[in-house]
Amino acid sequence: MAAGNRSFKQQLREYLATRQPASITETVWRDLLHRLAPVSESYLRQLLWTAGLPFSLPYAGIRQHTFEELQESLLGMGRIYAEAMDAADRERARYCRRQVIAAKDRAKFVAASAGAGPEKIAEKREMAQWMLVWLGDPAVFPAWLEARKRVLAATAEASVDTSVDAAD
Repeated sequence: MAAGNRSFKQQLREYLATRQPASITETVWRDLLHRLAPVSESYLRQLLWTAGLPFSLPYAGIRQHTFEELQESLLGMGRIYAEAMDAADRERARYCRRQVIAAKDRAKFVAASAGAGPEKIAEKREMAQWMLVWLGDPAVFPAWLEARKRVLAATAEASVDTSVDAAD
């Protein structure tokens, strides 16, 4: 448990009220992880998203509620990863990869959940595929994503054409 009998939420509220950060930067992120230890990164991230503060990447993690969020997250993480590699900042590059790996694992977990419906399973499998491609080569991911979106759009269009023809 967090310091004393105060919950992580209470400690976070006190921190935000006292420090009033404009956004979650690397310094704020590391300070919070230290102060709230042993809080998990995913739980801290969830609490901070609810607070509504903007995040700096890579500390925002990978958002995957929608394909648009996932695209934005992976493209942004790719930029941070490339900058880290250019600067020979291997620790930051590894951190980026760990965030994508954790998100991929969450997507696969949801896809394998007994309660997930067929649409959710298909969505999370597709999202996991995106992240696997990113992990294979973040620099290739943007071009692959554009090609993949064209394939998915053509498949959806063909599916609509088929259903319209069947209705006639």
